[in-house]
Amino acid sequence: MDMTLSPEHVAFRNEVRAFLDAALTPEMRRGATLTSGVFAEPDVYRAWQAALDQQGWLTYFWPEAAGGPGWDAVRRWIFETEAARAGAPVLPGMGLKLVGPVLFSYGTPEQQARFLPPLRSGEHIWAQGFSEPGSGSDLASLRTRAVRDGDEYIVDGQKIWTTQAQFANWLFALVRTDATGKPQRGISFLLIDMNTPGVTVRPIISASGDHELNEVFLENVRVPVDNLIGAEGQGWTIAKFLLENERGGTGYAPQLLADLDRLERAASLSGELADRAVRLRLEAEALEMSELRTLLEIEHGEPPHPRSLAVKLIASEVRQGIEALAVDAFGLAGLQLPAERPFHAADAPEGIGPPEAALASVRYLNARAWSIFGGTSEVQLNIIAKAAVGL
Repeated sequence: MDMTLSPEHVAFRNEVRAFLDAALTPEMRRGATLTSGVFAEPDVYRAWQAALDQQGWLTYFWPEAAGGPGWDAVRRWIFETEAARAGAPVLPGMGLKLVGPVLFSYGTPEQQARFLPPLRSGEHIWAQGFSEPGSGSDLASLRTRAVRDGDEYIVDGQKIWTTQAQFANWLFALVRTDATGKPQRGISFLLIDMNTPGVTVRPIISASGDHELNEVFLENVRVPVDNLIGAEGQGWTIAKFLLENERGGTGYAPQLLADLDRLERAASLSGELADRAVRLRLEAEALEMSELRTLLEIEHGEPPHPRSLAVKLIASEVRQGIEALAVDAFGLAGLQLPAERPFHAADAPEGIGPPEAALASVRYLNARAWSIFGGTSEVQLNIIAKAAVGL
């Protein structure tokens, strides 16, 4: 989508393009192309994260006071658009986009000094410990307990659907420190070293064959009280702040449009398939305008319009539509379901046809989770009905 940019923004776009041309190696682009899930894996994104950090652009969505570059909303949109078009790996957001803002908003100066530098360098890889068996969309019912014992908490419980926990060395978790009174008031936000005795990670293999998700078991895990973010019982407030970033604090449209562009280049679309592509593009472009309007509202100090509540819901529908179109467009080649992982490994067998065809079925199955993670579509509809429509 073309937008009229100021001369300053045009110059910035040219700077971003020049940086991407120089910094994105063939290995990075290949790894991103052969990523079937939402986020790239560490051996794909580490070099890209280092390049961004050296450029000073890694935390482009952080405020300048917290170490961000001080970009306005349009610059953030330009960067995300150009990075997606260039085929850059998608960095996991658990550290940079979720716990990072929590740390610079609620953490003490000592916690910020301890955790933010290794987060930026990639030394710390983070996982999110929110959902539990029976406590997914209803987080207030979580049962993982943290009992104070001197200068430590003893943590017992289980987390599930923990994205990339197999790579993580730190977990930010919601735990129950008080079982009396209103459930939300007894929840606290705790940082847990994954190498602590009593932490066990077990894989969950999705229908696509991907290993992105895990169960995390916590048995008599001792965590220093210094790892508590905010005060005891403030976890629910912090979690709502974090989930606002997860559900609406990012731009989905740039990556959706870039992936649709790549699909149209790789497949021959005509007739009904071409019509579907046009409809998906229109929906993604409308989503893009909604995201930009929301970013500008926030930048100008205004409360986001209720339209922002629909962003994740629409993004999920468009993502699933693109992956379904890919399976149909590639015909028999789109029905491959290779078992080898990772696809970007040097010794991985070649798929049939272009990468978009070889991974079409995998991505289709993986994308079914879009309407579940970050708040199910049903939960999103309830939120919209209550907050935007008044039902």
